[in-house]
Amino acid sequence: MSENRAVLSREAREPDELLRYGDHEDQVIDVWHAKEYRPAIVFIHGGFWRPEYDRIHARPLGEALADEGWPVASIEYRRAPGEPDLTTSDIRTALDALPELMDLHAGFVLAGHSAGGQLALWAAATINPVRLRGTVALAPVADLLTADRLGLDKGAVQDFIGSGVRNDLDPVHLPAPIRPVVIVHGTADKRVPITISESYVSAHPTARFVRAEGVGHYEVIDPQTDTWHLVTAELTRFSG
Repeated sequence: MSENRAVLSREAREPDELLRYGDHEDQVIDVWHAKEYRPAIVFIHGGFWRPEYDRIHARPLGEALADEGWPVASIEYRRAPGEPDLTTSDIRTALDALPELMDLHAGFVLAGHSAGGQLALWAAATINPVRLRGTVALAPVADLLTADRLGLDKGAVQDFIGSGVRNDLDPVHLPAPIRPVVIVHGTADKRVPITISESYVSAHPTARFVRAEGVGHYEVIDPQTDTWHLVTAELTRFSG
């Protein structure tokens, strides 16, 4: 059975605001405001770090979270094959700039999907952003070495890092983040097998691991699926 990719092309409400954290066209953040005073969700989209996948496919997620009461900041970042440090520099710069760009007094939850999950876990382990409450990684590429050995998305890891090994970018080889980590991963994920997250949890057993039975890769970011309630339940854990 093929993965349901409907969420990637679904229409969604435009963000309420577009913030800029640098001069490059990709150094922008989509923001949805919310009436409730809750921690913000800072989201990093996936797409195997490839330039053809941008933040637009995450707009249904941003709209849905804002409608449920969370302010949302969806980070865009440069995705240049073989130049991973451009990507990580953008994530670092965006997170450093956010407290000056939007109200984060209630703190924020860092979330990411797929390759964005890798970037979220990397950021949580290496940056320790101010006001971070925790990280929710959705079907993350949390073990780059194993993902590379499996040849995910026709060699996406090598296309991302350029060549060789980059343990400094690999969540499974980095120290466990100081703040709590939750991973939600579908057992039927064909794009990023759940064994990738199992490897991360084996290395960092303090992480909470939610196995979504029978769930594929894109359902964890699709507000129109039953799995969405699993995701929002984990986000709510950090909202008290």
